[in-house]
Amino acid sequence: MKEQQYLFIDFEFTMPEKGWKTKGFYPEIIEAGIVSVVNGTILHEYSSYVKPKRFPVLSKRCKSFLNIEQPQIDSGISFRQLVENMRKISEKRPCTIVTWGNMDMKVLKNNCLQAGVSFPFVGREIDLSMEYKRFFGDQNQTGLWKAVQEYGRDGTGKHHRALDDAMTTYNIFKLVEKDKKYLQKPKPTTIGDLVDFSKLFNHYA
Repeated sequence: MKEQQYLFIDFEFTMPEKGWKTKGFYPEIIEAGIVSVVNGTILHEYSSYVKPKRFPVLSKRCKSFLNIEQPQIDSGISFRQLVENMRKISEKRPCTIVTWGNMDMKVLKNNCLQAGVSFPFVGREIDLSMEYKRFFGDQNQTGLWKAVQEYGRDGTGKHHRALDDAMTTYNIFKLVEKDKKYLQKPKPTTIGDLVDFSKLFNHYA
């Protein structure tokens, strides 16, 4: 049986101008970042720009917020090619998908629906932001980079770059898993752990 593969995924999306109501608008993936991990070892890093189909021209707000330019997107791959690339990555081993928040998978599923292609992943999906919220008892969900800073660390690379955010998600995942193991209650100590009965019996034999 093949080993479990964790895919840490982040997408960046199109966004309309603030305050504008664009008829028929929905977020489209314009950048993808994936980090594939097996047994705590990074096997593969994937990054690509993606050309949006429904609204191919980026809004000023989108370019400013993501620090991205139209030529970068125009040179990207098609969404169908992205889905095919993700399918190839996911087919290598059984997958667990890890994202920060639930928007990435929601947008991917809607983009697949709009494009008439099947969802590329099979396996468990983990919203790490909710795991983080439950673990630390926070009332509100914490942003990705705020969460890593609360650990006294810095995010990887630049915020709102898909691969950098995917890598930062992986780094937080490792920190949370380490804390979970640390806080696991040890088994109760038995009298057998405190007394070596073999030596005791030999003493009185």
